Amino acid sequence: MMEAGILMMLMMLGSGLVAIACFVAWIWALVDILKNDFDGPNKLVWLLLVIFLPLIGSICYYFIGTKQKLPPATTH
Repeated sequence: MMEAGILMMLMMLGSGLVAIACFVAWIWALVDILKNDFDGPNKLVWLLLVIFLPLIGSICYYFIGTKQKLPPATTH
């Protein structure tokens, strides 16, 4: 009986940690998109993808979108 309670508590803790990690990844993707420049309409496309499909959009942005960022402009 006691083992079931401990197991349930660990499952809830693990689920909470996964949810927090997903939320942090989503916020990171949104901030990174807004901070950087992209070629053409890519910024808007990535922003909409990450907003409307948070988990899938964040994962795709990490693997694909970060390579599409324009290099930072140098000021003299």
